[in-house]
Amino acid sequence: MQSQWNDEAAREAVKAYAKDGVGEDVALRVYTTRLLGRDPLLVLHGGGNTSVKTRAHDDLGQEHEVICVKGSGADMADIEPWGLPAVKLGPLRELRGLEALSDEAMVNVQRLNLLDSAAPNPSVETLLHAFLPHKFVDHTHAAAVLSIVDQPDGEVLAAEIYDGRMGIVPYIAPGFGLAKAAAAIFEEKPDVEGLILHKHGIFTFGETAREAYERMIEMVSAAESRLRQGRPVVFPARKIASAVATAAEIAPVVRGACAIRKDNAESIRFIADFRTAPEILAYVNGQELASYSQRGVVTPDHIIRTKNKPLVVPPPEEGKLDALADALRADIAKFIADYDAYFARENKAAGNTKTKLDPIPRVVLVPGVGLFGLGRTVKDAAIAADLAENTVKVVTDAEAIGRYEPLPESDLFALEYWSLEQAKLKGAVVKPLTGQIALVTGAGAIGAATAKALAAEGAAVTILDIDGELAKKAAAEVKGLGLQCDVTKPEQVKAAFAAVCERFGGVDILVSNAGAAWQGRIGEVSDEILRRSFELNFFAHQTVAQEAVRIMLKQETGGVLLFNLSKQAVNPGANFGPYGLPKAATMLLMRQYALDYGVDGIRSNGVNADRIRSGLLTNEMIAARAKARGVSEAEYMSGNLLHAEVTADDVAQAFVALAKARKTTGHIETVDGGNIAAALR
Repeated sequence: MQSQWNDEAAREAVKAYAKDGVGEDVALRVYTTRLLGRDPLLVLHGGGNTSVKTRAHDDLGQEHEVICVKGSGADMADIEPWGLPAVKLGPLRELRGLEALSDEAMVNVQRLNLLDSAAPNPSVETLLHAFLPHKFVDHTHAAAVLSIVDQPDGEVLAAEIYDGRMGIVPYIAPGFGLAKAAAAIFEEKPDVEGLILHKHGIFTFGETAREAYERMIEMVSAAESRLRQGRPVVFPARKIASAVATAAEIAPVVRGACAIRKDNAESIRFIADFRTAPEILAYVNGQELASYSQRGVVTPDHIIRTKNKPLVVPPPEEGKLDALADALRADIAKFIADYDAYFARENKAAGNTKTKLDPIPRVVLVPGVGLFGLGRTVKDAAIAADLAENTVKVVTDAEAIGRYEPLPESDLFALEYWSLEQAKLKGAVVKPLTGQIALVTGAGAIGAATAKALAAEGAAVTILDIDGELAKKAAAEVKGLGLQCDVTKPEQVKAAFAAVCERFGGVDILVSNAGAAWQGRIGEVSDEILRRSFELNFFAHQTVAQEAVRIMLKQETGGVLLFNLSKQAVNPGANFGPYGLPKAATMLLMRQYALDYGVDGIRSNGVNADRIRSGLLTNEMIAARAKARGVSEAEYMSGNLLHAEVTADDVAQAFVALAKARKTTGHIETVDGGNIAAALR
């Protein structure tokens, strides 16, 4: 591991933050915290923390010695000064004289001594930082260090590697007790450069930001050096069928099996984030996977994101997805039963004071393929997958030099159900479409507006368009996935849906929106134009709907097909036959899907919109039609019963409403401001 410290970058950080009134100590603390947080082998997703002891003024102008320590909700990778709340140091150090201090009292004291009452809660390890005398203190869950301490003789091994340069702290759960023990061990040998926390992580410290940071790099490098002495082949491979199903084929099956089904309510779905790499495959293909993968998390901090154990499924043979689905259902049932038994066992020991969390796995290991991280949101799924990849590395390196042995179940239960850890997950808002995956075709005005509206309701969104850059731009607005796809080409549609399954795990909502308006008198229009219009305005709807239904049936959680129809389907206009005819066919297609797949919980609805500024109705077309009717452009666009222009956002809201309408199918929603001639009879 190499130091990323750069003198010029450090000076620039100090200079930049000085403009905002931030002192040098905090500026350098931000700088090195980011260096640590941006290395996934040191810190992942909120794990780890840093601090600096300095002086600061309160609102009365009085100066205090304070500790600025990472706060709850701040990510070390992109932390800002607000993420290092200042806490009066004197009162915190006085706590060391107490025999005991509850977690709630500890948090209360820390908040009472904040200089800014609106600041985030200081880290649960604030007291450990405060009880150490050093100006700068760094803490990480370095992968290499975990591979050392997650051994039966981890403390002995660490003492051998560091040869007196690091204090060794036995495992104690984070909080007041750990802070006191760590301080006592430091004081026994005050020349140590840091502390190794057994089964937990590493602290380093120094009088400067650079010293504390570069000590971290040096000590982690020493652990890496020891790990390089391990055996080259760690996991003898099991025999796996030569042809296995792809991740895209498996993902909807996994996702569907893990959904929480509720009577007369929407299923609770999860996003599935797929990962694979040579190291991951070596891990999941190992003969002893059922042993080493089930021993527990590599550091207690991970358990709230991944649960203690992953789900291991059988190798999925190509062409045998039904067998995989059957096996998965059985495996999930066992996983849930095991989790329930674990909770009952440990909750009894804890005095039956805890409320059980959902029992669904957050990591799924698939021999021959890779792994999936599961989460209610794209972010949560990515966190679970990142931590699973980190686990693969830690366990692989641990097994290479000995035997991976993390904390026992009882210690991990205490952390999984620790209120201060669960607080990290609070604030997550569950929206109506949280956990659902939407795919929108066409990245024009209506498609982009619909993607935004679906994302605002919690959906993970993919946008397809023949113009790949336009799709990516629209997707970037909603932190979604944008793909180039000509929806009139079935092979491109299949590839796009496969990419969505790999990225998010499946499809729950299809908005089939892509289209174009060809014109001409029907008796004179060429076959070529009519066929082109039918390809895009009818057959493409069938192609994407067919692919979506294939995936929805695998998931067994229902879904919804939404079609952008047109008032031309029920109120044709002169010279618009080439557009209206396929739209009329698509209206019937929508109803056929409602008829054929209602039994599978798949709904099918459409939106009839009129006069929407978009790629179909351009400014030039609006001007021409207004002129032909002898009205202004504004009058033309508001030529409806409400005398109001209908926008792409209005259409988007109709699609969202239908996506949420669980008991509606075969329905056409009209969004035209009121047009009796186009009303359905």
